Amino acid sequence: MNIKHTLLAGAAVVAMASCQQSGGSGEGNAVKLLNPANMDTTINPGDDFFNYANGAWLKNNPIPDDKTRWGSFDELGENNYKALRSLLEDAANNKSAAAGSNDQKVGDFYRSGMDSAAIDKAGISPLNGIMTRIDNIKDANNVLSEIAMEHAEGIGPLFGFYVSPDDKNVTKEICQFAQGGLGMPDRDYYFEKDERTAKIRDAYKDYQVKLLTIMGEDSTTAKKDAADIYKLEEALAGASMTRVEMRDPYKLYNKYNIEGINKVTPNIEWNGLMQDLRVSGQDSIIVGMPKFFAEVSKQLKATPVDVWKKYLKFHLVNSMSPFLSSNIDEAHFAFYGTAVRGQKAQRPRWKRVLSVIDGSIGELLGQMYVDKYFKPEAKKRMLELVNNLQETYAARIKRLDWMSEGTKQKALAKLNAFTKKIGYPDKWKDYSKVTIAGNDYVKNVIASSQFEYNYNIAKLGKPVDKTEWGMTPPTVNAYYNPAFNEIVFPAGILQYPFFDMSADDAVNYGGIGAVIGHEMTHGFDDQGRLYDADGNLNNWWTSDDSAHFMQKANMVVDQFDKMIVIDTMHANGSLTEGENLADLGGLNIAYEAFKKTKQGQGEDKIDGFTPDQRFFLSWAQVWRANTRPEEMAMRLKTDPHSPVQLRCNMPISNMEAWYKAFNIPNTAKMFRPENERARVW
Repeated sequence: MNIKHTLLAGAAVVAMASCQQSGGSGEGNAVKLLNPANMDTTINPGDDFFNYANGAWLKNNPIPDDKTRWGSFDELGENNYKALRSLLEDAANNKSAAAGSNDQKVGDFYRSGMDSAAIDKAGISPLNGIMTRIDNIKDANNVLSEIAMEHAEGIGPLFGFYVSPDDKNVTKEICQFAQGGLGMPDRDYYFEKDERTAKIRDAYKDYQVKLLTIMGEDSTTAKKDAADIYKLEEALAGASMTRVEMRDPYKLYNKYNIEGINKVTPNIEWNGLMQDLRVSGQDSIIVGMPKFFAEVSKQLKATPVDVWKKYLKFHLVNSMSPFLSSNIDEAHFAFYGTAVRGQKAQRPRWKRVLSVIDGSIGELLGQMYVDKYFKPEAKKRMLELVNNLQETYAARIKRLDWMSEGTKQKALAKLNAFTKKIGYPDKWKDYSKVTIAGNDYVKNVIASSQFEYNYNIAKLGKPVDKTEWGMTPPTVNAYYNPAFNEIVFPAGILQYPFFDMSADDAVNYGGIGAVIGHEMTHGFDDQGRLYDADGNLNNWWTSDDSAHFMQKANMVVDQFDKMIVIDTMHANGSLTEGENLADLGGLNIAYEAFKKTKQGQGEDKIDGFTPDQRFFLSWAQVWRANTRPEEMAMRLKTDPHSPVQLRCNMPISNMEAWYKAFNIPNTAKMFRPENERARVW
């Protein structure tokens, strides 16, 4: 499934344990849920609300060496990862588990990943079969065949390939192709000239040489081959779309029949490529970035086959590094973890293996987790909140002064058509065809990847399954999927600081309420608004309404563009437009819904704070986090989500209710004059 709109980048996988932050009810519990000791009241709330609300917590919670960021999401994860670990260890220790059972598969996968001695002894040998295939490549057609075979093994070199609903006919699954093939996190790393990027570029070149040396090349050959591989990547990067360009779904919707795409890419024989990808009977494909595939076609002819072979070998080992011997894994971490993100130490092995299992056979682990930890009453309460937010959103749409009546009716139809998924799937994925062994980690990774590939290919020619989930139940995240017109909240996010059954409404609406509103607003952000109630890419707006929307959305873009985050690097308002609109809309909707509650209509204080103040403080604590400079710099280039301080401060600076709640004067640093406050939904 191609999920386009999430609450976070890089979802944290955590389990909901026993809501350790809370216990009982009443004011004593409220202190734990919203603790004044975490604040820094020496800071004026109107100057920097993020640090006012979170300053003491930020000072008392430095980033652990094995993290690049430490905040509410990570704290939640550390408190609850233990629950998943206990499930894994219980399964691994269950010697009587029946072959093919959930316990056997999850337990053996975990045991194989934790056997570092066997993994070190194996070295690079688990990849020998694929390496031999690459050695036997003779020409460009063989290059493409090998790439296709690796896709079928779940390795996926050079380009992205997946099966997903056709954006303009979402009842039909279709093959989709996207750019890829780079070793650095984004195309811009190959071209930007600032000192920070230049250092990462140099570190990547050094890493290429080191990995090739570990793979058996002498230093002279490794330097030459690394330079050739980098040159090929640079050409691919030059033909790749920027992340801002990829925000336009119409630019990504390029539908071809095989004859048509063959003309664009004369050196790629698409009939043969599709056969090698194990796809048959498809008369059309969608190519997200035709310019990129035209460059691939060009390079298949211009780049010697021997260079392609070195490229494929390097990227094979690079992509599989976390599952191979420690010398390879450590070299990989030194670049991607330390040089790019500033991480000082690797996470413990058990956490890394846990994440791999969640990403490989996650719904098996998810079933075990839900059975033990998820409470049905949380799902019921969550659905009540979702319905309240939905009603509030509808009322706000009806009151809009910038949208015509006809477009309002279509917006309401889309809002009312939302599918709501909460907690876990009604139908679990069937992993009966996956064979997992207790003594071969790489084999297990590839087996589960092959299963996932075959699972996706099997969708072709069948009705779209709208019961499918794009995240596993333990995931601390949420998403909106435009093709399904659905909002999805895995069980992992239904816990403190987002949600607690015993919390006062101010805390829940400032936390999970704003998350619900955020995902709903994604259906109407700069991308989501282009999809109709059925999920089709189909512009249902009048030209005037569209112009009014863009004018209002551009105000949000401009606000973020002006913010300097680190060094001289500004926030990228265009890259983060959708998430910023979702934060702004979500918080406004959640606040209005909160005002319908008994607490929201009253003035009773808890710990000296009014209900409105607690609502905004709850919002702020969701985003509290310390971030390493390297991580921040990378995210500014690659992440469609804004830095956490801006996610906290920017939406509230546009809300009159916040100004009133904290008596913010017009001399405060965050103050915006009335005519400069952004209002969209």
